[in-house]
Amino acid sequence: MGTEVSPTGVAPAGSGSDDTVLAARARQGGLDAFEELSRRHYRALYRVALRMLDDTRDAEDATQEAFERAWLALPAFEGRAAFRTWIYRILTNVCLKNRQRRRHVLLSLDEARDAPDTPQDEPEAIVERADRDRALRRAIAALPPEQRSPLVLREYAGCSYQEIAQILGITMPAVRGRLHRARVELMEAMRPWV
Repeated sequence: MGTEVSPTGVAPAGSGSDDTVLAARARQGGLDAFEELSRRHYRALYRVALRMLDDTRDAEDATQEAFERAWLALPAFEGRAAFRTWIYRILTNVCLKNRQRRRHVLLSLDEARDAPDTPQDEPEAIVERADRDRALRRAIAALPPEQRSPLVLREYAGCSYQEIAQILGITMPAVRGRLHRARVELMEAMRPWV
């Protein structure tokens, strides 16, 4: 049978066509290949941007800007790092720039919770979970950018320590140290909820 290819020439996700092949095609001007990379990574990048910026509109803008920058920088992408690592680095830089431009962090209180309510939940439990979620978002937002970035990349994007080091351009011991400090501060901030 073989692998099916869409009319655009891009194999469906999970069919063996990996990011490396798509990135190589995109470097040669293959817009369809870049669109497939965008489809594969958009949601994960958006989630990271949302955790870093705490605002849905800012997260959408940052994710879009990261893909725009990636498209423009694609000819210089040599493939020494994985495409995923490269695009996360671009997104992280965009988010950090965005945070520097803002004087204070805006929290989106109407953001959907990660754990949806179930019909059997008691109203008090729903309210308590919402309060705890807001407290956690505030605690993450209060972290300095050098601690927040590795924490979000590790906990929400599932990046390895090595990937985080590559994305942020720091050493592995620095990643470990920043993650440790971030976790200690979060544990302290969340003490009332434990």
